[in-house]
Amino acid sequence: MTAMAPSAERPWLVADIGGTNARFGLIQAPGAPPSRVQVLALRDHAGLAEATATYLARHAGDVRPGAACVAVAGPVTDDGRFQLTNAHWSGSAEEVRADLGLDHVELINDFEALALALPTLQPGDLRVLGERAPGGQTPAAVLGPGTGLGVAALVRAGERLVAIPSEGGHVDLPATTPRELELAAMLREEHGTAEAERLLSGEGMTRLYELIARMHAVPVQPLSAAQICARRSDPLCQETLETFCALLGSFAGNVALTFGARGGVYLGGGILPRIWDVLRRSDFRRRFESKPPMERYLRAIPTALIVAPTPALAGAAARLASLEPV
Repeated sequence: MTAMAPSAERPWLVADIGGTNARFGLIQAPGAPPSRVQVLALRDHAGLAEATATYLARHAGDVRPGAACVAVAGPVTDDGRFQLTNAHWSGSAEEVRADLGLDHVELINDFEALALALPTLQPGDLRVLGERAPGGQTPAAVLGPGTGLGVAALVRAGERLVAIPSEGGHVDLPATTPRELELAAMLREEHGTAEAERLLSGEGMTRLYELIARMHAVPVQPLSAAQICARRSDPLCQETLETFCALLGSFAGNVALTFGARGGVYLGGGILPRIWDVLRRSDFRRRFESKPPMERYLRAIPTALIVAPTPALAGAAARLASLEPV
């Protein structure tokens, strides 16, 4: 696998494809940040190739990228195919390369890209949860609720940093309190399973709000995650957000133990920056550490929220930069 160094004449195309939106940018020099960043709605395009063509027509002009790295919200097979977990797009790296006339296309998981972006983050890109900030060591983990619940890790292999993608959002919900166990039982009754993503995601927050309302025997109108995040004065919305953050803390502690993430656990996704004030005062950190007999181990692991605007694009660029240049 090779990728020519980027230039203004032959930039790299980087993309982050979530369950709702697709973000695109161009890398026009080695080590440069993404430029000409645009967000396109998935619903407006038939697939990845069509959305990419729209972006290039608007922002690349006569310039044709020499290589591309596309991060997608779903698993990527060994032969370079993908199917978005929470949207209808599917395809392959080879199809995108052929359709757009690119020399090389890398296809990676979106949280794999977030993991690769961790070394590029600056202090201003993070908000610390706990007593200290991550210091750039590995192993580290990154997770986050958005359209789904993503999880990945970053480890060192010799002189190289390697991202480990996963589908960790589909593990069982880490319910511990009597009320959370009741929520998990309600999920199993309705869906046959109580996976974490069913509550710790955008749609999951809506589902959590409705389940809590049912537990209180309070009739409610369905609210989106954005509406729940905005209605801090509503007691039911506040309880939903506090429960969400507590469950996320337990989930993040499990991820830290699974990967041995002593370098830190980073939180990404589009939901948490909207509720930072709730998150930092919540039970997140207490629940993160509360896993006997591993409290001391977890107490030493820093946690932080990523607030950089497009970190997965930086991670996609890092993936291309790691390839041996021609």
